[in-house]
Amino acid sequence: MSSYLSPSSPHSNLPKLLNKLSKETSPYLLQHAHNPVHWQAWSPDIFTLSQQHNKPILLSIGYAACHWCHVMERESFEQQEVGDYMNAHFINVKVDREERPDVDHIYMDALQAMTGSGGWPLNIFLLPDGKPFFGGTYFPPIKMPQRASWMEVLKGVKEAFENNLEKLQEQANQLTQHIVNTNIVASKIQTNTSITNDSSGVEAMNEVIASKDEVALMAQRILQSADTQWGGFGNAPKFPQTFCLQMLLRNYAMHKDEASMVHAIRSIDKMIQGGIYDHIGGGFSRYSTDAQWQAPHFEKMLYDNALLLGVLAEAYQITKKEIYRKVIDDTVVFLQRELYNGEGAYYAALDADSEGVEGKFYTWSYDEIEKIIPDELFTSFCKYYQVRPEGNWEHTNILWTQESLEIGFSENFVEAKNILLAQRSLRIRPALDHKIILSWNNLMITAFCKCYAALGKEEYKNRAIENMNWVELNFIDDTATHLFHTNTNGIKKTFAFLDDYASLIKAYLDLQEITGDLSYLHKAKKWTEYVLENFIDEQDTFFYYTPQYQTDIIVRKKETYDGAQPSGNSMMCWNLNALGTIFLNTTWTAQAEKMMQMMRKMLLQYPSSFAFWGQSFASMAMGKKELVGVGPKSSVLRKEVLAPFLPFKWVILTPQEDATILSTKGRYSIDNQYYICYNNTCLPPVSQLSDILALI
Repeated sequence: MSSYLSPSSPHSNLPKLLNKLSKETSPYLLQHAHNPVHWQAWSPDIFTLSQQHNKPILLSIGYAACHWCHVMERESFEQQEVGDYMNAHFINVKVDREERPDVDHIYMDALQAMTGSGGWPLNIFLLPDGKPFFGGTYFPPIKMPQRASWMEVLKGVKEAFENNLEKLQEQANQLTQHIVNTNIVASKIQTNTSITNDSSGVEAMNEVIASKDEVALMAQRILQSADTQWGGFGNAPKFPQTFCLQMLLRNYAMHKDEASMVHAIRSIDKMIQGGIYDHIGGGFSRYSTDAQWQAPHFEKMLYDNALLLGVLAEAYQITKKEIYRKVIDDTVVFLQRELYNGEGAYYAALDADSEGVEGKFYTWSYDEIEKIIPDELFTSFCKYYQVRPEGNWEHTNILWTQESLEIGFSENFVEAKNILLAQRSLRIRPALDHKIILSWNNLMITAFCKCYAALGKEEYKNRAIENMNWVELNFIDDTATHLFHTNTNGIKKTFAFLDDYASLIKAYLDLQEITGDLSYLHKAKKWTEYVLENFIDEQDTFFYYTPQYQTDIIVRKKETYDGAQPSGNSMMCWNLNALGTIFLNTTWTAQAEKMMQMMRKMLLQYPSSFAFWGQSFASMAMGKKELVGVGPKSSVLRKEVLAPFLPFKWVILTPQEDATILSTKGRYSIDNQYYICYNNTCLPPVSQLSDILALI
């Protein structure tokens, strides 16, 4: 990927290198390098230029796989007349939200405060000091009902900046203060509370941080929005919401609640049946545009597939459904084929579009399939996958089914899908976003660890180790003091953010469990100390998204919401609790408990929005049990103890004891003896798997 444009980019035949973006590494920014707009990347220089020329800043944020970003580019940013006007009256700045999520977070908050909604492309206008005063998402070239045209917006902003600057400054100050206020965690520390049966379900508690009954309450509230016909939550558009599914699985593990289990499995099955899952090539698209999971938004993101692999692995641990093993294997094959860099890491995403059409690479006409599928399979294949002569979506066909999942993985259908995959490989491919993002690769490492635990497949352990080795070699700075957020074509950019460090620490924890290599725990401890030094807030409780030495943004934000990915703070709560227990660092466990106390009210009231926090909450409610084995035979039962779904355990099986990890001290055995430790106390050793599982 030496060229800044993918060979299949819709702009690959257009003039290149016409603006400052041509020197960038982000595929999204490079897609705009040919625009007549004088785009430049985010830097402190943009504020200086804005002040010198007395022009507002137009900040346009998107990402390479964003369909509507491409649409707005074709309709507006590629037009000479539009570019001339933007150049004359604005300092024009393009940001890849995946390269600078900190910038995106700040100005998306401002947009949502202004309009009540958000999305990409995010087009927002700033004063020379970086404060926002007006914005929106997609603007069409011609005025539409309740949506101004792009040129109307530009002219209106220009006029307001020239003639009503004082009012804009007032609005900008208010918006900036709103962004600052979002740093205040909404809940207060909850003490002396207990559960009651009132309408809120939450009253004060007897100094209990988390209880099993509250986990059940959270699951009940998550299920209130469950779609009991099609799985998932709510109506269209429908996202996988993996953390909510994992909370339901944990409630099932804790309470044997059938409703939680049934809906989690229903949701997973419906996604696999749907068009959001690529039945031909494996892997999942980002979300479904309908409630039935039929028509996806066709972009494929690394983080979505990593998180879904984790859910599938847990579902397999509970059900042992062979179909989940097959989907895991096929999704990994997709990742290796489409997103693997050949050296150990994974690229960010595949575009939704090819040849300027969303989904064209993935959809089929009835006639195409008829020509290449053997006659004896054609009728049954089309019936199973809902393929029709007139099409099942926008005059073409998305493969999806409402029948048994096992049929789709039968030998005959696998043969037919392989024929279609070979034919599809001849098409013009969607563009590849070849950024390598630290946090997303960390999520992938955790996914491989979960898949190894569930399936016991050595390939997955080896891929987790290989991925971590690449991360360690390619994201650290030359002085080995900090990490970077992206690596594109070997160029490291942007100081790493909180979720980069937090997900790395968690990946180390997960790797230790499947390998017994205690060096991973010491690396996790090292980076935790770094985060505490460089990201902690003034109350020594939560963490800022950006390190204290990063200075090119107007506000340091604290993110607590678990969206499409877990928040850095929720992961750090998990990490502090785990490492505090492992290293007997009561300061760290106390901080994790304080974070949970601060979040508790919000978590119980809105569990769907804080569902990764919920996993730490469930662990604190249940109490973590450590399985410790030290000695040459310690790993004999590793696969057996990892295989069941036991989410409230930590596993340390290692050849040698480590004096700094107290649970290993004095546990060395030449035989295969194992200790179950709980609340810093270990039970007498056992050696039989049945005894181990019974005690856990």
